[in-house]
Amino acid sequence: MDEEFEKLLQEAKKYANKRILSEYAYCGHVSCALMSKTGKIYTGININSKCALGNCAEHAAILQMLKEGESEIKKILVYSVKGYIYSPCGKCRELIRMINSKNLNTKVMVSENKVCTIGELLPEMFNRED
Repeated sequence: MDEEFEKLLQEAKKYANKRILSEYAYCGHVSCALMSKTGKIYTGININSKCALGNCAEHAAILQMLKEGESEIKKILVYSVKGYIYSPCGKCRELIRMINSKNLNTKVMVSENKVCTIGELLPEMFNRED
């Protein structure tokens, strides 16, 4: 694991802390840390609810980045309280691609020993012109 991914892992571990919010929702089971093109790190946690109103940790981190005026992601890592590194879900992969076409080159840690790009993880590009 390179130094930048190690830094992202340490940041993600800080926020992976499952908390019950109510009888209907919990958060923090999954956390995300991403590094923008400028080297700034953004983090987020997930929200799960009983009626599918939750949100991915990746979305939360991306929103923080967008709020700061950035959209190009250099590296991203998703971590669970169970101690696993995961690849972003399909919805998050598409979001990453759609916010900046250069993000097809975003490096994604999909396990402790494997790194791919968003472009490699997307089986077919969504491309629709209305």
